Amino acid sequence: MNTLEKIRKPSKVEQKVAIESYNTLASVIKQINSDKTEIGIEGTKDKIVIPVRALKFLSDILRAMSQGKPISLVPVATEVTTQKAAEILGCSRPHLVKLLEDGKIEFTKVGKHRRIKFEDILKYKKQLKEEQKRHIIDIMNFDEEIGLYDS
Repeated sequence: MNTLEKIRKPSKVEQKVAIESYNTLASVIKQINSDKTEIGIEGTKDKIVIPVRALKFLSDILRAMSQGKPISLVPVATEVTTQKAAEILGCSRPHLVKLLEDGKIEFTKVGKHRRIKFEDILKYKKQLKEEQKRHIIDIMNFDEEIGLYDS
């Protein structure tokens, strides 16, 4: 999946353009009263019909770019290899395989190869982050109880 390897932060110029475009697009979207709209391509004078939902998605992309956040577009139903899933989670491939075999992350087998839905990897990563946050709060509370941390 090349898209995950090519993720990069927007340049300062891209951020500036994204800020200007986001503000304009956000105000235009509020005025649209249907499920689709026609937009014009200035360079070619072509016009295309686009779902408003796609315009809202473009608006989300522009907002993230204006904040300097890297963007990646991955179809929800995309399946990845164990190596790519391990890279996304920041762990070794053998550790990921153990997580799969322990039932912590769902997967399917294609022949001898395991495939994991991208959305399942993101769901597991989110669970890990929430668990880490709970542990940090528990540690802070314990430190407060024994007087190591003054709030």
